[in-house]
Amino acid sequence: MARPVVGIIGNHHLINDSYPAHAGGEMNTEAVACVSDCLPLLIAADPRFVSVEELMEVCDGFLLTGGRPNVHPEEYGEEATEAHGAFDRARDAIVLPLVRACVERGQPFLGICRGFQEVNVAMGGTLYPEIRDLPGRMNHRMPPDGTIEEKFALRHKVTLSEGGVFHKLFGAPEVMTNTLHGQGIKRPGARIEIEGFAPDGTPEALVVKGAPGFTLSVQWHPEWDAANDPVSRPLFEAFGEAVRAWAASKRTPQRISA
Repeated sequence: MARPVVGIIGNHHLINDSYPAHAGGEMNTEAVACVSDCLPLLIAADPRFVSVEELMEVCDGFLLTGGRPNVHPEEYGEEATEAHGAFDRARDAIVLPLVRACVERGQPFLGICRGFQEVNVAMGGTLYPEIRDLPGRMNHRMPPDGTIEEKFALRHKVTLSEGGVFHKLFGAPEVMTNTLHGQGIKRPGARIEIEGFAPDGTPEALVVKGAPGFTLSVQWHPEWDAANDPVSRPLFEAFGEAVRAWAASKRTPQRISA
């Protein structure tokens, strides 16, 4: 039987600063294929080429990836400043309504970094443009130098809500994670439940309360070394199980009562 399909949200990217492309990190593909045991499908997140309805029909679940561009602040009622950085308005136009549709329908998604922020914005929340500028906050950005292993190395603890979804999934009240982001949640959106915090109070893990499907999202990057990391592996395995359950439900004939 064919593996269920996970749509991996791609980012607009310029190759050599001139050639436009839709790109996705190989580590996302590897995590979906090898840990979630699903078929990875890179999505061109641009409403000129795809629609939310088509994506939800073709894919069984979605990986909302990280990316250098940020959600445009107009999406949460604020004006853009230099601190907000670069944007990908085409991705905004696809992913924000996709999140809302998946929440309502119960179709599973896993949000990572920008994806975590997209889930919050899609549900009516807001973001800080640069959390390292806030009093008492640490610098969560990726180290500018070093190897890829050093950039994705574990850097801080995340404290989880006792008895919450993440606590049960990881089997521990605290986990160690990497950190490679500049923005963060300012005001949680409707139904957004924060279940994990960094030592400086930055939200790191969330679920959508009352959603019928898998909505786990994290601010860190679990796709790095997902097969071996004791936090990443159970997260991607649980996501894969949710996607398979959704795919199986689509194959089950609906009984029509007389």
